[in-house]
Amino acid sequence: MRELEQGTIESSELVEETLKFWFTDNEHIRSPFPEYIHNQLRKNAVSKFYEWASSLNPKAKDEINDEVIAEKFEEIIFENAIPLVLTEDEKITIHYPFLPRLDDVISTTDNAEDEQSKVIDRLLIKEEETPYLRVKLEKVTSKEVWETRFQLPL
Repeated sequence: MRELEQGTIESSELVEETLKFWFTDNEHIRSPFPEYIHNQLRKNAVSKFYEWASSLNPKAKDEINDEVIAEKFEEIIFENAIPLVLTEDEKITIHYPFLPRLDDVISTTDNAEDEQSKVIDRLLIKEEETPYLRVKLEKVTSKEVWETRFQLPL
């Protein structure tokens, strides 16, 4: 892998900041990437980003702003993470990082008295070309198992 040259589009501070952001749990966003892939994902994503950036013509490099750089690098990170994870559930988390995950405890109502449920399984399904995430939950106290689903973006 070639080193990124200082002061070029390829060495943008946004690359490091983007990795730091997505590899760390933040207040409102949890990292979708398991720790065991961080090192390899960093190498693969930086390499692919370098390939992308070096293929740009000089005029395009001059016109690209930090927002475009960050978006492209995020896209590359997510694309390169999928082949590195071991389970289908980890792939679901990478594809849909903001949806409930295994072992999350959720409330189904605003009423604090209502029993909370823990996510025990997730599965991607399609019904007539419409994608859904089917989520199986278990009520924390009663252990009753129930399911729901979320429509996913196309």
